[in-house]
Amino acid sequence: MDQQKSSRPRVVIIGGGFAGLQLAKKLKDAPVDILILDKHNYHTFQPLLYQVAMGAIPADSIAFPIRRIFTYQDNFKFNLAHVEAISPETNTVKTNIGDINYDYLVIATGSNTNFFGNKDLENCVMPMKNVPEALNLRGLTLQHLEKAIVTTDKDEKDALMTFVVVGGGPTGVELAGALSEMRHLILEKDYHGLSKHDMTVYLIEGKDRLLAAMSDGASKKAKQFLAANDVMIYNSVHVESYDGLTLKIDDGMVLKTRNVFWAAGVMGEVPAGITNATIVRGSRIETDDINRVKGYKNIFAIGDVSAIISDEYPNGHPGVAPAAIQQGAWLAKNLVHIVNNQPTEPFKYQDKGTLATIGRNKAVADLGKLHFQGFFAWLLWGFVHILSLAGFSNKTSVILTWMINYFTKNSDNRLIIRSFNRSTRTVESEK
Repeated sequence: MDQQKSSRPRVVIIGGGFAGLQLAKKLKDAPVDILILDKHNYHTFQPLLYQVAMGAIPADSIAFPIRRIFTYQDNFKFNLAHVEAISPETNTVKTNIGDINYDYLVIATGSNTNFFGNKDLENCVMPMKNVPEALNLRGLTLQHLEKAIVTTDKDEKDALMTFVVVGGGPTGVELAGALSEMRHLILEKDYHGLSKHDMTVYLIEGKDRLLAAMSDGASKKAKQFLAANDVMIYNSVHVESYDGLTLKIDDGMVLKTRNVFWAAGVMGEVPAGITNATIVRGSRIETDDINRVKGYKNIFAIGDVSAIISDEYPNGHPGVAPAAIQQGAWLAKNLVHIVNNQPTEPFKYQDKGTLATIGRNKAVADLGKLHFQGFFAWLLWGFVHILSLAGFSNKTSVILTWMINYFTKNSDNRLIIRSFNRSTRTVESEK
């Protein structure tokens, strides 16, 4: 059983993502004790997961130990734990390491892949929301290229060399762009016997345009960039079913493919136990304007799992890192006010813009009223992502890897370290 020795109030944060880390950092000098619970002992920089999946950068360059981030913060502790349920009646969190007491609880669990209730899709497609899933996707892709070299069955070779990305948001667009780069720059160079004409890349999007959250100009330019790299784009269509080989689209199209990468939607990871909470669209927890969960006095939710419903944001704020970081910082200020019996201030989101890359020298940028595309947008995208990475070692690793990849038009990270068996959804050890 957890024992709380300090007389200061304890703030327990579930989740070590952007929101949870920012909250803990901003509470550094506050009169509280902080405990972060997470099922991983590292923070993941999710915007670059697709580069890990495509073998462009090593996995450990986007993961950073949570404890390292808070080495010099005296009021901080971390426990590696799986949260099983919240018990608001007793102010405890039930975990696999015992019950954890809290005075204030902050749910910052982020989001997970949304398969919209389709179990067949969940069992057969490849999601990419964390480092293990990105490594699974990388392993499967490389294994299929190896199989395509040696198979004598033309239909099977075609299926192994057909790649379908479902979802035309930033993740889907960036993943499709990376696949098209692999096709044009790497395939014939590294996989002798395979031609770029053997490989086909599709991008499936349910909305009538790509990057629907960005400007119309950014959307059109992204589509133009992808089309120029021979990505087959289908808008206003939806996946009906996929069994590991046959992909059916609701416009009647049928594709034979062994590679379906799912970037079509996310849903909040809501812990069990908060039965009084209101769950809104996208499995997000509705909160008031200071991120307090409606129905509770000392439970808060921030980041992708939370939704402050307003006229301006009827579905809550966008599920992006800047929104999560801002909510974490704002809640830190309000928690200090609450502890000191001072008035709180409603959260105000500052939209600093959106960036998306479509491949080498190509990106789109919406920064307020400023919209631009191409090389300078790509440079800005890279600069922003380097600054946002945790830890000097990670920043250095990514910069050096990007430089080598840029000038060699190749990568040293396409390693099948962990073979993935899709039929059993397991990772097989190398022998």
